Amino acid sequence: MKKIISIALVGLLAYACGKDSENTMIVQGKIKDLKKGTLYLQKQQDSVFVVVDSITLDGTDTYTLKDEVESPEVYYLSLDKSPSKEIAFFGEKGTITINTKLDKFNYAAEINGLSNHKLWEEFKEVKSKFTGKRLDLLKADFEAKRDRDSVKIDSVLNAINRLIKSRYRYGINFAITNNDHEVAPFVALTEFSDANIVWIDSVHKSLTPKIKESKYGKMLSEFIQERKQNNN
Repeated sequence: MKKIISIALVGLLAYACGKDSENTMIVQGKIKDLKKGTLYLQKQQDSVFVVVDSITLDGTDTYTLKDEVESPEVYYLSLDKSPSKEIAFFGEKGTITINTKLDKFNYAAEINGLSNHKLWEEFKEVKSKFTGKRLDLLKADFEAKRDRDSVKIDSVLNAINRLIKSRYRYGINFAITNNDHEVAPFVALTEFSDANIVWIDSVHKSLTPKIKESKYGKMLSEFIQERKQNNN
């Protein structure tokens, strides 16, 4: 009997000493050429960045950071809290690997993320193509106005409007297609919050019950209510 009690006590002590739970997110990786520095794992709460974990590295370039994730959301891996050395990723329970280089901290990052992050990367890849097309059209618009070519000015303006509508449609379809992932309401909030409220509402209505109760699902619901009230 004493032996059974001792085993149970050891188990409780192990849990109390920081045993990972089913909601634990582990962020690990390597920062090439790093000799010394402090890594911070951060997220936003009420528009303020809060540190949920940190580690000081001295003589090693590998790290492990953790947080208990109530609802998947965007996290930031920051080196010495420098704005130029900050990597955004979609965090959720499980293991996420982020490898990068000291001199190209943001741009060289290789993120082996989980489902929400992979979908977010997919969205951003398409978004970058829309951005490239928009820059080309803005250049064409500048040249048309410089040359006082009214026909070309109208043509470019129409092309810009079509591009904006296409970008909105892609974003809406992306969110509805992935309505069982937290990235859906996040994209709605951050990428097309100025779109027609009917479109945004259609995204919210498509969300699964679980996603509606997530952090971004609740934020999207509140945003829609505010937009509707301001329009009345």
